[in-house]
Amino acid sequence: MILSDDLEFAPLAVVAITRALWRYRSELTPLTTALLTFVSGVILHTGYPTWWPTVLILTAVLAWVLVFFGRWVNLTRRVERGYAAAVVLLVGGWIATAAALGPFTSPLPALLGIGGVLTALPWWAHRRRRARVRVERTLAAWPDIAQAVGLTGSRIQSAIVDLWGYRARIALARGQTVEDAIAKIPALESALGTRRGSARIQPIPERANRLELRIIETDPHADAIAWPGPSITSIIQPVKLGVFEDGSPVRVSLLRRHALVGGVAGAGKSGGVNIVLGDLSACPDVVIWGVDLKRGMELLPWASCLDRLATTPQEAETLMRDAVAILDGRADALAQHGKRVWEPRPDAPALIVLIDEYAELVDDAPGAIRHADSIARRGRAVAVTLVAATQRPSQKAMGQGAVRSQMDVRLSFRVRERRDVDLILGQGMLKSGWHSHTLNAPGKFLISAPEHDIPRRARTYLLDDAGVQRTATHHAPRRPALDPVSVAALEATTPTAQATPDGANPPKHARPDGTQDAENAMWTALRDAPADGVSIDDLMRTTGMGRSWIYYRLQEHARSERVIQVSRGRWRATPEP
Repeated sequence: MILSDDLEFAPLAVVAITRALWRYRSELTPLTTALLTFVSGVILHTGYPTWWPTVLILTAVLAWVLVFFGRWVNLTRRVERGYAAAVVLLVGGWIATAAALGPFTSPLPALLGIGGVLTALPWWAHRRRRARVRVERTLAAWPDIAQAVGLTGSRIQSAIVDLWGYRARIALARGQTVEDAIAKIPALESALGTRRGSARIQPIPERANRLELRIIETDPHADAIAWPGPSITSIIQPVKLGVFEDGSPVRVSLLRRHALVGGVAGAGKSGGVNIVLGDLSACPDVVIWGVDLKRGMELLPWASCLDRLATTPQEAETLMRDAVAILDGRADALAQHGKRVWEPRPDAPALIVLIDEYAELVDDAPGAIRHADSIARRGRAVAVTLVAATQRPSQKAMGQGAVRSQMDVRLSFRVRERRDVDLILGQGMLKSGWHSHTLNAPGKFLISAPEHDIPRRARTYLLDDAGVQRTATHHAPRRPALDPVSVAALEATTPTAQATPDGANPPKHARPDGTQDAENAMWTALRDAPADGVSIDDLMRTTGMGRSWIYYRLQEHARSERVIQVSRGRWRATPEP
């Protein structure tokens, strides 16, 4: 403050004091409350001393409302509602007593002072109040901030403080776009004094010149989030992959949708695949096939829930060829019945082919790539879909077909380079604010899907190895088998069946290569089984196949009267007469 001879001190002092009182109005709220309480007691005692019962009744009602309905006024925590109710009871009780006896009656003045101090301490220490004050002061300087970062003319419409930071709705000036603001995120973080990577900008669909600026001061995804268990019981329900930063669940439908999961090694891609498998394994109306050319390192723990698992290039090419055969068989069946869409049921399940590290197929199994391209183009209507995971889905890595362009659901975990964002999520997504290269922890991801068209950071659930084992063991006995239409389609494309070691023919749709070896090994174990039979677990160890595959093959043999069930869970070959 600069004084000169032609300025009077009093007006300047009044202005300075008023500004200070306004700036620190939140900190002075306890003092203001105590002063208003005292004045109210004086007024009631002077003019309306008989109103004290009414004051007590209103106080009790207001305290009850705050305790049970405080969420309506943003008192989300129980301790906040309790504090508000206690203050109301203290203030109302003091005013009623002062109205009846007089505000200067001992010990009312002392009680007002002590009560004011005791209620002021929690108020001053309250984290969210202090955060709200800080945000208000920061956003009060928005005109200067906007000018500094190149958004001159934009203005704050509203702001909300939450547990993790604050959100502000901003109206842009004429000619400014959300993309302009997204490009200035680093400058905004500097001007607001926040840490790097804490600013999020999301468009508001209703208005092209509106956006939501979100500042994350405490990362809600700093710690891993345990998987709560399967969230669906049918493929027609959306899978729950994790949670967004605001705590809402990430749900996406995989029915008749191909999905692409991308991210560098260690970014959480395999964890995301585990969550998908954890939910799908609980669905009795979907059959899961897996391709894992890392010798089954990623998918083998789920083998008991997979109807088929290919771990070599030859098996992968055979599996993908069979998926196309099922696609064609279902399409023919639909055409014959005058239908256009395959509706999944337990007796007519959907088929999902999950491929871990899709890029390996390009070099090692080019035939599988051709079949995958056919599935991507034609598989939706017949409920034969792909879920492909890869580190960098470039055109070379994904082959020259239409697989990548047909992926409706895309999950991008952390990528190393900015250009990789567009490779996973689609052309132009980086410019639109999809910054998966800035994700800073394993399991964090961005999802692009028809129901998720705004960049929102999320974190997938954590399903550890023990959880995978428990989940697979629990759901394996209830996994469905392929429907008759699909089995017939496989039989029609299978070469002449090879006889099993004892001369009996295996099921017509038994597959060659590694699966045929497993069939032969299972038949040998059944033929050599003792009188009490061999267990399902022993057959799984002998063949290296999953529980669903074992049950399916046993049912085929039982229908042909080649095997018998000795007791619950134990089987053997039918004794020769």
